[in-house]
Amino acid sequence: MCGICGIINFKNEPVTDIPLRQMMQRMKHRGPDDEGVFIKKNIGLGFVRLSIIDLSSAGHQPMISNDGRYVIVLNGEIFNYIEIREELKDFYPFKSNTDTEVLLAAFMKWGKNCLDILNGMFAFVILDTLTMNVFGARDRFGIKPFYYTIDNNRFIFASDIPLILSLLNSKPDQNDSIIYDFLVYNRTNHLSQTFFRNIYKLQHGHLLQLIGNILNIKRWYSLDEKVKELQYSDYTSNRFFQDFSTSIDLQLRSDVPLGTCLSGGLDSSSITSVVKNKSRKNQLHTFSAIYGKGTPGDESDFIDEYNKTGLNMHFTHPTADSLFEDINRFHDALSEPIPNTSEYAEFKVMELAKDYCTVILNGQGADEIMAGYHYFFGYFFKDLFKQKHFPKLASELYHYLRLHKSLTGIKSFIFALHPHWFKELNTSSLNKEFIDSFSDNLNPIMDDFYNSNSLEEFLIKHFEYKFEHHLLWADKSGMYFSIETRFPFLDHTLVEKTLASGISINKGCTKYLLRDAMKDVLPEKIRTRVDKIGYQTPEHIWFNEPHLKGYFLDIMHSASFKSRSYLDNSRCLKSINDYQKSGKYNKEFWKWLSLELWMRKYIDK
Repeated sequence: MCGICGIINFKNEPVTDIPLRQMMQRMKHRGPDDEGVFIKKNIGLGFVRLSIIDLSSAGHQPMISNDGRYVIVLNGEIFNYIEIREELKDFYPFKSNTDTEVLLAAFMKWGKNCLDILNGMFAFVILDTLTMNVFGARDRFGIKPFYYTIDNNRFIFASDIPLILSLLNSKPDQNDSIIYDFLVYNRTNHLSQTFFRNIYKLQHGHLLQLIGNILNIKRWYSLDEKVKELQYSDYTSNRFFQDFSTSIDLQLRSDVPLGTCLSGGLDSSSITSVVKNKSRKNQLHTFSAIYGKGTPGDESDFIDEYNKTGLNMHFTHPTADSLFEDINRFHDALSEPIPNTSEYAEFKVMELAKDYCTVILNGQGADEIMAGYHYFFGYFFKDLFKQKHFPKLASELYHYLRLHKSLTGIKSFIFALHPHWFKELNTSSLNKEFIDSFSDNLNPIMDDFYNSNSLEEFLIKHFEYKFEHHLLWADKSGMYFSIETRFPFLDHTLVEKTLASGISINKGCTKYLLRDAMKDVLPEKIRTRVDKIGYQTPEHIWFNEPHLKGYFLDIMHSASFKSRSYLDNSRCLKSINDYQKSGKYNKEFWKWLSLELWMRKYIDK
């Protein structure tokens, strides 16, 4: 919805609007419709607005409470604001129809406990001008970003990292521990650390309180605890559909045009079909990335199922040449390295959507709550094995092999049974000294994530350690084009109930609840498909196209790339030479390229 930023001087020196407006200007893409600044003594708040709900000037931020005591800046949406407003109407005299004012009133009524009743995606800060204390929080699963640092006796926060960098007194340093996790585990947002040393991310489901110069951060939401509290062994596909439909109803609340991502997969198609059957059929736009029928990653055959449904369908065609042309602004949008090009397809979808709508519904989250990826089968099989449910294990193995004719799930099963020391991923391209520096410092990915004892635990750990990067990439790509991305599968009540039900895989099929719930709603060709493509691009083909291949080789042979201490140059050179001669693509290539471009832009200058 917007972008927020702020500065708190610990030495009680007054804040001026110059650095705030400097940050605001750099994130104007997040809020092209309005902007505002609030300054009192040593605290300053900045805001840029993308108008979504109540487009009038009454939605201006920073927003001040009626009594003048509290000031809020909010990035995101509170989807159940109408219901909360009704509960608060006798407590607070509302002047607008915004969710921001509802959140402000809820905080005045319930303090930090207001977080428990919020259904939404948010990152916000509230200043108490009487005590000069600061309160902030981030949503349950990490949809909306919140970055911060403490530099030169200042607490600086913002929706994007480059805003913070613009105020630092020295050039940033890279965080080698995160670079190690990126190169070895493909992880980018699993901890509070970022790729920039001393710049941090407020973790999902956490809040912060700043009293004087004392910063206190603690968790306010735990998915694991919520799931354990629930008893939903009788959660049926009908109840799932009701909750899913309710989530969509809440997330359709908007005073601007909206659309859906339509990849052709089960998740985005389910959202599109449900929305299509609601009252906004003639207003609905869909946006798809396609590569040409028969090209790896292309889902045209499934997207075509909607050709005669009356939707306003739009298509983008990412190519090697478009990636070559976009590569710098693509990395500018995300501000940190990414492990593959799948996000580029989403980036192009958002670019396409900007001419038609301001809000877009995205299918992210269904795979994580209903075990959509094939490697989830490994932990499903492990769970059955440890519980000694051998007849069911044999049946599920049979159905898996019959339906998928793949060994991915079996390999994942073997992987899941091995101890953690066996699970160190491929480090063959890394410099030995770099490996030795971090391999003994195992983070939760090794000890907690991969050692999950059940499928339910593994799914919950995905929300804790793995899933957030997809949400942040979607937010950053969307907001780069002033598009707000919403995720109906991430309604927290839907997530909690689905995970607590324990119903995900049945007879070799993932997402059992969703498939059963979408009978007579979703095209059967999509509902019954068992392949899992994901948001893939034909990356291996693109990297053999002349422009992109030449660009990549130039960078790989550059002095700056060879000077990095992360990779084993001899091994990398061999892999690059093989690629140059035979076109044999290595999936690590993109990571090397993305990291090098990031180093050049932020660290070398």
